[in-house]
Amino acid sequence: MQLHNLKENSQKVSFVEAVKTGLGRNQGVFFPESLAPLTDVDTLLDMDFVTRSSKILSHLIGDELPADTVAQMVKNAFNFPVKLVEVEDNNYCLELFHGPTLAFKDFGGRFMAECLAQFNKGEKVTILTATSGDTGAAVAHAFYNKPNIDVVILYPKGKISLAQQKLFTTLGDNIHCYAVDGSFDDCQELVKKSFLDDEVKSTLGLNSANSINISRLVAQVCYYFEAIAQLPKEKRATAHISVPSGNFGNVCAAMIGAVIGLPVGKLSATTNQNDTVPRYMLDKNWAPNATLESLSNAMDVSKPNNWPRVQTMLDNNWFSYDNFYSTSVSEENTQAVMKNIQQIGYVAEPHTAIAYQGLVENKAADAAGIFLATAHPAKFKESVEEILNIELEMPKPLSDALAKPCLAKDINADYDALRNEILTKLG
Repeated sequence: MQLHNLKENSQKVSFVEAVKTGLGRNQGVFFPESLAPLTDVDTLLDMDFVTRSSKILSHLIGDELPADTVAQMVKNAFNFPVKLVEVEDNNYCLELFHGPTLAFKDFGGRFMAECLAQFNKGEKVTILTATSGDTGAAVAHAFYNKPNIDVVILYPKGKISLAQQKLFTTLGDNIHCYAVDGSFDDCQELVKKSFLDDEVKSTLGLNSANSINISRLVAQVCYYFEAIAQLPKEKRATAHISVPSGNFGNVCAAMIGAVIGLPVGKLSATTNQNDTVPRYMLDKNWAPNATLESLSNAMDVSKPNNWPRVQTMLDNNWFSYDNFYSTSVSEENTQAVMKNIQQIGYVAEPHTAIAYQGLVENKAADAAGIFLATAHPAKFKESVEEILNIELEMPKPLSDALAKPCLAKDINADYDALRNEILTKLG
């Protein structure tokens, strides 16, 4: 898999190099120079999830890893189900919260852990990542107690749900968590500055597990094929998929799937009130505002790192702008949509509700629609219970985590403070 840095095209790397490097020069993200189509997609769609995913990932990665190695990595990583639930006539919910941390990021986090276990061969590695909610838990659990790997997680203090926070701040050992006095974008900025610091990079062996890491991105492609595979065959070609979008990695994976042959008609990247991309789609003017806090906190991102990858596919006409929609959903409307979905017999947390709204706004009347449930409703217990006036049963992973003390350390959104902390602790 040949990739290049979208900010510095002269920097070209293999898949293995891209996974180990994380972020390219000048804070650029890596992306394939081309995406070859799959052959015989219909046969692939008849396979089970793990077998099909192994073939898709071998196709994307190329000959850098033997097919049997990829197959074992996928078997280790994807050991939980993906469920497509019809919630009303012709509209389906893709439930991606059946993994160990009850969120879609288990797929990318666990596959990345498998990749680094293959690639690093005992070298010291420090995973540095920012989280707006679910990445932290997925990465922490994927790398927990892995030899020669430390994980540093930055999250905006007081701006993610308690359930989200406790899933990663209670582990300890090789998982080091910092509550940053600022926004998610502030956390991302600290990560980016760390990767520009040669001493920190070399001393700690830095890598990033954010959705900027290509291993996470390619892993997410697989569940879109599973979604289409679970649809009736006659509905596949015109399916419209709506993805709740913050950092835009998830919808990027859906678009990669479409480019290589996933039979899907249209894509929606639906945001909350942090509407940089919806506004860009109207006037092609990139103008991020200050990040706003919302019910759908995992999407509180005003400068999405994965947008350059999506824009590359759109600008190169690998996927048509005509088939790509991006709209925003207000806080008030998010709550109203949650109640609407409850009336048709399904419980959705805010991110899922936003995906549903993006679907019903843009889907053709005769098309099958798929909206993503990226997290279990109980991860947003307080807001879901208050808005829907219900009492949620807590899944065991959450109830266990909530009972443990938080081990995170408070820190200002100051790079020098972070630098001193991690060099002293891990250097």
